[in-house]
Amino acid sequence: MNAPYHPSQISFTRRTAIQAGTLGILGLGMNHLPALQAAQPRERRAKNVIYIFLSGGLAQHESFDLKPNAPKEVRGEFNPIPTKTPGIQICEHLPELAKRSEKWALCRSLTHPYIEHSDGHYVMLTGRTPLPPGYDRGKPKPTDWPSIAAMANDRLEPRNNLPPAIVLPDKIVHRTGRTLPGQFAGQMGPLRDPWFLETSPYHADHYGAYPDYLFHHAKGAMKDANLKFQAPNLSLPQGMGKERFTNRQKLFAKLNAQRSFLEKAAEVEQFDRYRQMAVDLLANEKTRKAFDVMGADEKRQERYGKNAFGWSLLSAAQLVEAGVSLVQVNLGNNEAWDTHGNAFPNLKNHLLPPMDRAVSALLDDLDARGLLKETLIVMGSEFGRTPKISLLAKHYKAPGRDHWGAVQSVFFAGGGVQGGRVIGSSDKLGGYPASDPQKPENMAATIYEALGIPREMMWKDATERPHKIYHGDPIPGLLV
Repeated sequence: MNAPYHPSQISFTRRTAIQAGTLGILGLGMNHLPALQAAQPRERRAKNVIYIFLSGGLAQHESFDLKPNAPKEVRGEFNPIPTKTPGIQICEHLPELAKRSEKWALCRSLTHPYIEHSDGHYVMLTGRTPLPPGYDRGKPKPTDWPSIAAMANDRLEPRNNLPPAIVLPDKIVHRTGRTLPGQFAGQMGPLRDPWFLETSPYHADHYGAYPDYLFHHAKGAMKDANLKFQAPNLSLPQGMGKERFTNRQKLFAKLNAQRSFLEKAAEVEQFDRYRQMAVDLLANEKTRKAFDVMGADEKRQERYGKNAFGWSLLSAAQLVEAGVSLVQVNLGNNEAWDTHGNAFPNLKNHLLPPMDRAVSALLDDLDARGLLKETLIVMGSEFGRTPKISLLAKHYKAPGRDHWGAVQSVFFAGGGVQGGRVIGSSDKLGGYPASDPQKPENMAATIYEALGIPREMMWKDATERPHKIYHGDPIPGLLV
């Protein structure tokens, strides 16, 4: 079992130092050997995490926290249905998840103070509620906090020469074209960014799970024959075999070493990790298959749904099976779940069904392959929606709900989660936590603990200053 790096250890091995030239070249004596030794294995609750992010803000009233006894202007159009677990009800448009409630749990009381998309994305993707100095809603900055995915990428050992963390089907981009902050390594430096697989191209006018479920917030259903989900191009350039490619990589490593004189040995090890991953992704048939979602069994594809939601979660299943520790799946780019208007038809026809189908298939698929117990699944948004339904008549024909950071429901499954449970509650209108409030820090801590990242572990910024990873405790009562 692979182990995370320990904070007291420099993140490179003695073998790497010798490959770089000898200990003496790096200015290290034999007294540095303890710092060069590998970390001892640490038991994990889960080997993998799949973080499903619903960009836009999932309405708690229309998904996992319905309020059927609330006034009409609060309860909405959807009805609750019973789940397999007595006493737990969810939306009628999530029937497949209702049948599998023994496999999942809910936290109905996650809260933070933000109602703007960039701010909400930021705190839910980094697990940090305070915004950093110099924060800019309009663009990522090197002063940003690292994302949860970047933290996993930096702190976990790669398995099978695959990167520890991958994000798909694409970066989260606003319809104005700006890339939202909070998705990257920030203060840790770009070398520690998670790997982004751009399998679904950004388009300013398109929302939701496409190509089967394509719609515009205001215009409704749309068609675009050019829009497609595609596996990343991992093929080698024509005429370049594996050996030639590897030799070029070795030459580049040598030239780089001569130019910079290795600068920092830790960075040499990081570079070596990425170089080896790139070679493996491009030249190894087995790992390439993990990215080939279209090559999966036809029946398996059908179970997930042949749309961007289904293919993305199928990709996540294949990647964790191949050895990726954390896969973040952005279901619905361009704030697809931002249901200010036309909320009920869009949720009913375009958003909830493919999510219900794909997440249920993911649970079944991982369970059948013996991977569910070792894979923690987390699903949430940047915020919830307002208790009161409103109509923005200037933009929409039908009502919806606006941004609301005070409370949202977060879904958990697998990886040590006690299924058939609800942690925390919202008030009778679904507007504020009524019991057991949890913060993004608690969600992040739950992920880190599941992955076996020690509480005492630190991350370092570009100036080598250490910083805490944990800023809260895991959600109590969630994990066995």
